[in-house]
Amino acid sequence: MPETKAAAPLEIYRILPRNNCGKCLLPSCLAFAAAVAAGQKKLCDCPDISPALLAKMAGICRKPVASEIEQAGFVDKLQRRVTALDLAAIAPVIGAVYRDNGLVVNSLGKDFIVDARGNLNSECHLIPWVQIPLLAYITNKTHGEITGSWISFREIKGGIDWQGLFTSRCETPLRKLADANPALLEDLIDLFMGQAIDWYQADIALILHPLPHIPILICYQAPEEDMESALTIFFDRCCGQNLHIKAIFTLCSGLVQMFTKIAERHLFS
Repeated sequence: MPETKAAAPLEIYRILPRNNCGKCLLPSCLAFAAAVAAGQKKLCDCPDISPALLAKMAGICRKPVASEIEQAGFVDKLQRRVTALDLAAIAPVIGAVYRDNGLVVNSLGKDFIVDARGNLNSECHLIPWVQIPLLAYITNKTHGEITGSWISFREIKGGIDWQGLFTSRCETPLRKLADANPALLEDLIDLFMGQAIDWYQADIALILHPLPHIPILICYQAPEEDMESALTIFFDRCCGQNLHIKAIFTLCSGLVQMFTKIAERHLFS
């Protein structure tokens, strides 16, 4: 018999009411999702789950790997930090809009809504890798305006320690993706409200805003004769002030994964 695909904590969390009502005797819906995935709770312990949904989800919960438990716990921690914030006061500081007791934060041209409990909703499909960087951005203790001064990843505080992983998970796969899909980077300008620039010597250079005050600059040089292609991702100097280096890495890694899926869809279409 084939093994049934197991659900991770965030998969379970997405089907919950996400109202943190406490009826399950846990502090939040995310904590409940992690407990269900670990086998410490059952979905039926949530009184708001319908019988039809219980039947659909039956048998797909398993003990999560350590990284999933850590991720779910970190999201829960960030959500609790959001509850302590004055969202109306921080909205203009972080480039967001305060509306209906929540924050509207634009990411790549799409609006993401964060309510007073730290729950995330969007006008489009929710992108899993956005959640932690976005909540970390909102709850970051310091915040600076965009400077227009560009630096490499290793120049950001803590970047040297993450440089090897950033190169292998972000810059190198994106370079190979651009090599195989010459029109991809230009397409990103239209898809995600990017800005093409001409002051950097490269075949294509564009600025994207994954978060309001986290602009990134992607510079790509196509291969020529015996020369390999080159791609570098730069960051506005304010990025290190507005987001922890780990969250910046998570954000960029998620971007590359999303770009890869976009390229695959274009290839098959």
